[in-house]
Amino acid sequence: MTAHWRPVVSKAAGPVYLAIADAIAADIATGRLPEGTRLPPQRALADQLGIDFTTVSRAYSEARRRGLVEGRVGQGTYVRSRSATQPPPIRAVPAASGGGMVDMSMNLPPRFDDAALSADMWAALVELETPGGLDLLMRYQEPGGSVRDRTAGVAWLSPRLPGVAVERALVCPGAQGALLATLGAIAAPGDVVLAESLSYPGFLSLAAHLRLRPVAVPGDAEGPLPEAFQSLCATHRPRAFYTSPTIQNPTTLTISEGRRLALAGIARAHGVAIVEDDAYGALPRAPVPPFAALAPDITYHVAGLAKCLAPALRIAYLVAPDTRAAARLAGALRATASMASPLTAALATRWIEDGTAARVLEAIRHEAAARQALAAGILPGEAVSADPEGFHLWLRLSPPWTRGEFAARLRTVGIGVVASDAFALGTPPEAVRLGLGASASRDDLAQSLRIVADLLGQPPAMSSLVV
Repeated sequence: MTAHWRPVVSKAAGPVYLAIADAIAADIATGRLPEGTRLPPQRALADQLGIDFTTVSRAYSEARRRGLVEGRVGQGTYVRSRSATQPPPIRAVPAASGGGMVDMSMNLPPRFDDAALSADMWAALVELETPGGLDLLMRYQEPGGSVRDRTAGVAWLSPRLPGVAVERALVCPGAQGALLATLGAIAAPGDVVLAESLSYPGFLSLAAHLRLRPVAVPGDAEGPLPEAFQSLCATHRPRAFYTSPTIQNPTTLTISEGRRLALAGIARAHGVAIVEDDAYGALPRAPVPPFAALAPDITYHVAGLAKCLAPALRIAYLVAPDTRAAARLAGALRATASMASPLTAALATRWIEDGTAARVLEAIRHEAAARQALAAGILPGEAVSADPEGFHLWLRLSPPWTRGEFAARLRTVGIGVVASDAFALGTPPEAVRLGLGASASRDDLAQSLRIVADLLGQPPAMSSLVV
């Protein structure tokens, strides 16, 4: 069978010969070029595309090198037959996924399918238009938020952080705004801040911006090692310890209660503040007590709503160790961001007060559990670290795969992941983070995960882009 095949390539998108090879791979994946199909003669294809013969020859050679086609002497170039021992080709993400990148690099809460709940979320926004609602649009508010909004924040935190005085709580423009205010208030340029060896990139960016010196604390399966933490506190005299202790980003680790108590005791003895980024703390139904509950006198607790309610709110609640610290933080907020948006703060308050927030959280939990179950059934368990109540995975790669090569190969078939370099304080491990929430549906996610699993089963040489 001979294909009347003409690839769609763009001369502005890079080397044309690579574009032709990519088109061959994509059309094999979609079935447009079945195995055994004879490709057009090189000169004929060159004439069709208006390019030189050498370019087509290089394209066919590249396709052969990838294992996509084979040359038969005197007969031409054919789509290679798949044997029982040959790994399957990596499939491109279908148009049903939106036609573009499946951005598993974005760690978003999964979209739930509940029309009634969605309607209630939007209805609350409309209901903000009350006789006094114009103040939300036409007036500034205190940098730490109104009493009503801070009270709602304390209520939201109470299941895992009970008994917080409203005077210790502030409303911030997202977790990043809360971290900026906190680190700027307690540390100065050149100060050391301890952190897990793999930490949230937003913290690393802030540390660079504030000219702080982040130093990694080695850890094990329970969290940072107390003896290492003790030694670093004695050696470096750090101003703070930054940690994301629950469903940690990126490793999914949750620090045990015993380890939290040990670390808090060492921090208190050395006068080290704990900056607790509790981005995922609302997700577990039976959470480990946060540092702010175990050591409230030294902990700055940041609880954003992006991962447990809605990224668009850009609201976080910041609990200070005491009212004096809260007043300093309010000043830092005034200097850096002025205030959180009163409109989005009011919407978050309305959701918390009328129960919508609790329903959204439960819907996110339910969808996250379903997506974790999908991933557990597709990806090799020995390579994956996951928390069944979270919505991201940490995928460890085995030689000869490297993180850069693996991420680059996934990009060519439409999937984005984050290599470990973005999180590492020190030498990055060969691993990538996958977000399960950005895919529009479970079906799209399952197909994307199968592509990842297919790639894991192939040696890099089968899919290398280096020529």
